[in-house]
Formats: sequence, C-alpha cells, structure tokens
Amino acid sequence: MIYTITLLLIFIYFKIARVHKKEEKLNKLMFAQHIVFLISVLFTLAYSVINIEWYIIIPVVILFSILASFFVTAIQLGIFVDGKPKFGLQKLYKIMPVLTLIILLLSSSLLINII
Repeated sequence: MIYTITLLLIFIYFKIARVHKKEEKLNKLMFAQHIVFLISVLFTLAYSVINIEWYIIIPVVILFSILASFFVTAIQLGIFVDGKPKFGLQKLYKIMPVLTLIILLLSSSLLINII
C-alpha cells in the first residue's frame, strides 16, 4: 500500500514539476527540491526492482501516469466555486515542498523494509 501511494505521489509531483518548468524559471531552491525528489525516486525504484514483479508494475505505472495527468489538467483549468477560483496552480506550487517531504519519507520507509 505504501508503494502504490508513493508511486502515485511521484507521478503527481512529476506532472506538477513539468507544468512549473513551462511556466516559471527554475531557481536554486527548486533545483535542490528536484534532487531530493530524484533520490526518493531512486529509493522507490530500488524497492520495486527487488520486491515487485514487472508485470504488476507496468500497468500500475501507466494508470498512475494517466491519473496524475488528469489531476494536474483539472487544476490547470481551475476549480471554481461561485465564479471564484478556489484551488489553482499557485497553491500547488506552494505545497510542492511538503509533497517532496512526504514522498521522501514514504520512499525511505520502503528502503528500510528492504534492509
């Protein structure tokens, strides 16, 4: 269960980072955040190579990629209540460090299970 949640959050982070790259310039803080994200992706990849069969990983990866794309596209269009935007990309950019921390904690817990 932790693996699937981590995998979904990784895809959501990746899609948000792609949108952020297209709209705004990359600064040093975001670059450091992407490095931490890369380390957590490598932890998750190591766990999946060791413990999970490839025929289970591939359909899950495809479905989570599609789900994350739909999620980020919906946020790009905006979530409006009574004509006022309630949730948009700027709020997503603000929660990216928290999302990175959550992904790092979940992937490190997967790595601890390997050891």
